[in-house]
Order: sequence, then C-alpha cells, then structure tokens
Amino acid sequence: MSAPAVPTEVYLDRLGRVRAAMGEQGVDVVLLSVGHDLPYLTGYEAMPLERLTMLVVPRDGDASLLIPALEAPRVVEQPGVFDLVPWGETEDPTAIVAKLASGAGTIAVGDQMWSRFLVELLPQLPGAEYRRAVDVVGPLRRVKDAAEIAALAAAGAAVDRIAAELQAGVVPLVGRTEAEVSAHLSRRIVEEGHDKVNFAIVAAGENAASPHHHAGSRVIGEGEIVLCDFGGTMAGYCSDTTRCVVTGDVPADIAEAYAVLHAAQQAAVAAATVGTPCEEVDRTARRIIADAGYGEYFVHRTGHGIGLEEHEDPYIVEGNELPLAHGHAFSIEPGIYVPGRWGMRLEDIVVATDAGPRPLNASDHGLATV
Repeated sequence: MSAPAVPTEVYLDRLGRVRAAMGEQGVDVVLLSVGHDLPYLTGYEAMPLERLTMLVVPRDGDASLLIPALEAPRVVEQPGVFDLVPWGETEDPTAIVAKLASGAGTIAVGDQMWSRFLVELLPQLPGAEYRRAVDVVGPLRRVKDAAEIAALAAAGAAVDRIAAELQAGVVPLVGRTEAEVSAHLSRRIVEEGHDKVNFAIVAAGENAASPHHHAGSRVIGEGEIVLCDFGGTMAGYCSDTTRCVVTGDVPADIAEAYAVLHAAQQAAVAAATVGTPCEEVDRTARRIIADAGYGEYFVHRTGHGIGLEEHEDPYIVEGNELPLAHGHAFSIEPGIYVPGRWGMRLEDIVVATDAGPRPLNASDHGLATV
C-alpha cells in the first residue's frame, strides 16, 4: 500500500502527537522500519526486504524516510511529513541512519526492526540508550479516529456478508475438504472488496478443538460442527469474525456448550464499556464459561486489538489493567475446546465508545444448521 489512505494533514497531526509523546518520555529520536507504525505515520508500507527502510523522526527537526533507491517510485511523497532519502546499492544505509540520528541520547526503536540492522547501528551511535517505540506510538494507534472506525466497520460488514452465506448453506461444506472451504472463503473475502486475505481457518469436528487449526485434507461430514474464522485487509484496515455451523442435527452436548458460549460472548461485549479494565472484560466471559463447567476448555484470551494489524493493542486478557477508552477497537471471541471431540468460538469486533460498546459484526450469533 504505497498510496496515502488519509489526507496529509492527518499524518502531520499524528507526527505532532508522536513528538509530544517523545517530549514527555525523554526520547530524542524514533526509528521505525518494517511494520505498521510506518504506514500509520507516512502512508507507506515497506516491503520486508534485506534492504533497509527506516523512518527517522527526531523530536526536533524534520522526519526522514530512508529507502532503497529502487523502491523510491513506490513512495507517495507528502510535503512536510517527511523528506525522502533514497540510498544506492553501494551505500551503507545504517551509516546514513546514524548520521540522521547523530547526537541522540535516547532512541526508541520499532519492534519490527530487523536485529541485523540494529546490531550494525549500535557501534555507530555509542552511548545511546535504546527503548521500544511501541511505548511512544502504541498509545496513539490504540485510539481509532472516526475514519479508522469507518474503515473497520466497512471491512466488518464485508465479512458479515460471507458469514451470512455460510449460515444459509450457500457455502457447500459436506463432502468438501477443509482446505477447499478455506479457499472458497478466501476468494469471497477478495470479492467483497478486501485487498488481501489474512486467514481463513476452517476446522471440522475434532479439528475445531485446535483454536488456530490449519485447514487441511480432512473431509467435512454430516452431523459435525465446523468452525470458520476468517478476515482480511481492506483499505488498510482488518476484518476478523468467527462463526460456527453444524452440518445436520445439532448434538445435545454441542447445543448445551454453545448456549454457554453465546451468553459469555454477549456478556463480554456488554461489559466492554469506556473505563472498564481490559482484564475485567476477559473475566466476564471467563466466569460464565467456568461456572458452566467448561473453564479448563477456554484456553486463550478473550480478545485482541485490531486496526492496521490483525492483532495489536489493546489485548483483552487477565493482567491487562488498561481501561478501555473511546476509540479502542478489539475482538471479543471466547471459545470452548474439548480435545478429541469438538471446539467452538464466537467472535465480533467491538469499538468502545462513550455511548457504549459498538459491535462491528452483525451476522447471526446462533448456531446455524446447514
């Protein structure tokens, strides 16, 4: 994604807030390479190449985007946001970064910066103290603005249409392999306007007890649960939803467990209010599942943040005391997984707002039979 998804003024505002955070934290320079902080601040997404791309943001002074010269045509320049600094094949890019960051006492580095470049940079900036840039940029990215929420809502509506097809039996299941159904969902994600598919988990019967099962050659049969968790990236922002269906009559044990799962998911969504700690939302879902006797089978956190990345802050998990704020976007996806038998998960993307939790997925939450 080389074209800017938002106006230049938005990037300028974001950089201004980054510099303010740098001032509060005593950071002199932020260095961002591959990863999603880069497009968040510039509109440019770097290829994960062995050639270094680096955004150098001094607390005082102009930002510079160092980029391999052969990649420069992919960059949409934006006056005032950054100066473009192409480097040639015979140049040392880390030396250029060191020059741009010269004199910095405290440097914040992006999590996705390759260690090879950091190792090369360390001796060129002796005496500098290093921190994680996520502490500077992360709190800003967590809070989505109206345009970002609109993008997430559009992506969510697109996968909802696919979920509705799955629940209505439009997507053939019985007699097909998990991999074939995964390919079908992937094709539909693109047809519904996504730029790429991020994942399309299809897990039948006992395979659904593995939360991140890789769709394979198992043929889907009659009378079993099929878990489908799928999403992609559309206009830079991600979708993610999970729905389960049963091929034929619903076995009594699955119906009983799904009723608990449904109640837990809905209660957690309702609990996701501004000011509520993330861990309390997790506890809400976990209490209901545990009280029904399925606690040992809920093996993951209740949710993850979403935006430019499928998984980002804030995480809805025990130990995260961060209070939800207006604009936080995250999944609510409790699950129950009984090894060797079956698994189930129910997932919506939710935005915390001052008016209450806003789910971005509206497809049927019941256990459809197809």
